[in-house]
Amino acid sequence: MNMTQSAQASREFNCKARAAEPRSGLLIQLESLWKIYEMGTVQVTALRDVSLQITEGELVAIMGASGSGKSTLLNILGCLDRPTKGKYLLGGVDVSTYTAALRADVRSERIGFIFQNFNLLPRASVWENVEAPMLYAGVRKLERDRRVEHALEVVRIPEKARALPNQLSGGEQQRVAIARALVNRPSIILADEPTGNLDSKTSEEILSFLRGLNEKEGMTLLVVTHDLETAAYASRLIVLKDGVIERDQAEIGSRFF
Repeated sequence: MNMTQSAQASREFNCKARAAEPRSGLLIQLESLWKIYEMGTVQVTALRDVSLQITEGELVAIMGASGSGKSTLLNILGCLDRPTKGKYLLGGVDVSTYTAALRADVRSERIGFIFQNFNLLPRASVWENVEAPMLYAGVRKLERDRRVEHALEVVRIPEKARALPNQLSGGEQQRVAIARALVNRPSIILADEPTGNLDSKTSEEILSFLRGLNEKEGMTLLVVTHDLETAAYASRLIVLKDGVIERDQAEIGSRFF
């Protein structure tokens, strides 16, 4: 697929998604999703017949032991991988059969990522780190500048714009990662152990901030975690075991446990 075809397919995706979302309120639909890995002559089933719906504006925690399938699920939801069979509809559009190039376009335009290790460019300034996703997306400079400035205001570190990552605390680095996740105005933010490398006080600050984004801005957030205290910030809990959804509970934070 050449660049013109890719751009056309990307525009088609966005038009379909914008048309689908207001009608249903559904952002994510998984229909009988399977992920099977071929390990030589052995097949390993990471996800088994998973069906799931997530509406706009939800704050969902996904938990499970090592090997439960939560990382595989995150990779599929983030368009980093695709299922072996079944459907993944994002904004009403079936992305489960998309090529790697088209999935990259979807990630750029629709999905924001926050990682445990921040994944900041070490030799780039805070401003440049936040700006980076928009360079891939082809956003013009004046608009990039406006969005970076706004994102740094949102995460409350505008004074750190010219600093390098190694000049920041762990909490400040995670705020940069959050700002970077926001600048392309994604439909959903996927956070993979977002407080795993932070002390308890900083973790609480970051989780409170993420919940504020959800409550005040209506941002849809999926947080993958092994930590009960982190999951308690969510309004819905999904627990995976051996590749299946063992528990799907929608209640208020502390009532999960």
